[in-house]
Amino acid sequence: MRIHFIAIGGAVMHNLAIVLSRKGNTVTGSDDKILDPAKSNLEREGIMPERIGFFEDNITDDIDAVILGMHAREDNEELVKAQELGLRIYSFPEYVYEVSKKKQRVVIAGSHGKTTITSMVMHVLKEAGLDFDYMVGAKVQGFDTSVKLSEDAPIIVLEGDEYLASPLHLESKFMYYKPHVALITGVAWDHINVFPDYDEYVKQFEKFAYSMEEWGFLTWFALDEELQKIFNKYDAKVRTRPYDTHQHLIRHNITYLQTDWGEFPLKVFGEHNLQNISGAKNICNELGVFDEDFYKAISTFEGAANRLQLVGSNNETTIYKDFAHSPSKLKATTQAMKRQFTKHDLVAVMELHTFSSLNKDFLIEYSGAMDEADVPVVFYDRDTFKHKKMTVLDEEFVKECFGNPDLNIFTDKDSLSEFLLDIDWHNTNLLLMTSGNFAGMDIEALSHKILNQ
Repeated sequence: MRIHFIAIGGAVMHNLAIVLSRKGNTVTGSDDKILDPAKSNLEREGIMPERIGFFEDNITDDIDAVILGMHAREDNEELVKAQELGLRIYSFPEYVYEVSKKKQRVVIAGSHGKTTITSMVMHVLKEAGLDFDYMVGAKVQGFDTSVKLSEDAPIIVLEGDEYLASPLHLESKFMYYKPHVALITGVAWDHINVFPDYDEYVKQFEKFAYSMEEWGFLTWFALDEELQKIFNKYDAKVRTRPYDTHQHLIRHNITYLQTDWGEFPLKVFGEHNLQNISGAKNICNELGVFDEDFYKAISTFEGAANRLQLVGSNNETTIYKDFAHSPSKLKATTQAMKRQFTKHDLVAVMELHTFSSLNKDFLIEYSGAMDEADVPVVFYDRDTFKHKKMTVLDEEFVKECFGNPDLNIFTDKDSLSEFLLDIDWHNTNLLLMTSGNFAGMDIEALSHKILNQ
């Protein structure tokens, strides 16, 4: 087949393009910005667009399928041309469903933790020797791409995002998958640019719960108030099982799972990860993995890329980076660091980068989000506001919304770097939280300087 990607530079989009190219399809694509790792990956596979931008002449009537990314706008000239020619246009979740209709579909959803749980399930299934396809929003150790689509694998594991599927498919991505097995981690308001009403955001997860195939299996986090409301009245023909925080203990900065088969040391930590593990276990049990095998496998899981990922450490300091950007994620990650390293101070730096976090009406949701940090820092790049066509936030207003008088605010990456390098890092850890890149700050170089002071 000949397949064209409009907005090929996205994390999942470019990996899907690579997989389809490797399967022998002729793959082309376009985007107005393609950054690493997408750029290097596409170049390596020989499918990097020759020119940056969207061009009407990229669309011809011999294209069998167009896969449309959410990054494209409704008036995109390639999209308009494809519509005029009557080409088949898919959002990527719609396309993934089309090629997985005969598989057992496993979907991990929720406002937070879905990438990590999807990665955990993938890791355990691989260790158990099961054959499966997958799609996940981050690089996972042991997997060379974040998407796999095959003819023979009987199972596909999918990270299910509540964000809209495409400019033409104005429904949450996870509504296209129709899972046989599913998990919901919890509900915490996000994506205010497409769900400005909180109740409408919550409704997406209720709709997802009812989108399952009959007689399927759905597991959910028992302590989430919104999920409790959904499942107290849930009447679909689906088996359900809530999960909670796994029993554990922390000894010498290492978290151990407490099980009927003894203690299992983990390479990850934090209460959210202990909840994630319980949820992942329910999914893996449903797919045929026994408890003892699950625990042996999960003890070797090192996490997904940028999800509370270790950057470096020495005897005095440990540095982590995390994809955290929403209020609930900031609270959970800073709390995890403080509880894991009880004898260390914590410098926590977060970047306001998403549409929601840069929205002055949503910012009040961050009240108290950084309070567990000994040195709380917020960074935002003024150029990001220009790119997203938003009004630049006043620094005093940001401090007021976070409700923390000790909050340090920076809008220049060099000033932020100088501030961090001036800190006495004796018995002090650093946590960097962002869905962006701190305006291009070299985190590896900064970490090296801090650890070698």
